[in-house]
Amino acid sequence: MPQPDWEEFRFDGIGTRWEITTPRPLPAGVRARLLAVVEAYDGEWSRFRPDSAVSAMARQPGRHEFPAEAAALGGLYRSLYDLSAGAMTPLIGGSLERLGYDATYSLRPSGSPTAPPRWEDALDWDGTVLTNHVPVVLDIGAAGKGQLVDLLAAELRAQGHGNFLIDASGDLLYRGPDVITVALEHPYDPTKAIGTVAVSGGALCASASNRRVWGDGLNHVLDGTTGLPVTTAVATWTVADSTMLADALATALFFVPGADLENHFDFSWLTVFSDGSAAYSAGFEGTLFT
Repeated sequence: MPQPDWEEFRFDGIGTRWEITTPRPLPAGVRARLLAVVEAYDGEWSRFRPDSAVSAMARQPGRHEFPAEAAALGGLYRSLYDLSAGAMTPLIGGSLERLGYDATYSLRPSGSPTAPPRWEDALDWDGTVLTNHVPVVLDIGAAGKGQLVDLLAAELRAQGHGNFLIDASGDLLYRGPDVITVALEHPYDPTKAIGTVAVSGGALCASASNRRVWGDGLNHVLDGTTGLPVTTAVATWTVADSTMLADALATALFFVPGADLENHFDFSWLTVFSDGSAAYSAGFEGTLFT
């Protein structure tokens, strides 16, 4: 990890815990700017806030103008939607709500699993303009937290801070002169690790179907073609230069073999399956314990 004398700035945002570690303390003005970036992102993209643009899309069809980050987010989601034959989709929010992962965190299903509408039928995503033809519950959680990490990193650099570690509850972006070593959490026992990975000036993201589990076999990783939770893979890790890309691909690995994704994206990866086996890329920077 970074040097022990680095300073930490901790806060809550978009429903998770954040830590930004820097060699010198962040001034109050910089902290305020970072919090403003988080608030602005949440105000646009949260499906848990009634005042967000995403919640407006859930109420009725319409044309909605989003901030500049929408263009990159939509392009990445569309690529992964096509590569996964619709299994990974930003339209999964309604399916999550039906299974109980709703705005009130009821964790009580209101009906049987239901697939979300097809992108082609429900949504036009043209750069920063999203037009929904029917009410839809957008959920960009598979890539949004990573994108927010990147936006915070851009703000830090703009304020003259080039060395930092951003930890968004396990999704990491590190910019600094050293190599840091991060433990890979055991998918069935958070007190243990299955290995370590070295990170040098890039992003490390993870996704695990055991992180948000409720009911009888329900988890937050749903197949967009069925609305059912995924059961084949249990945990994934990715390393890439962009946190948004690493975050999105960590979810995509639940639906698409890593070797296939490597044909389209520059990243390294590890997937652990429910039968205890694992697959990983030749360039994965980690070491698995035996």
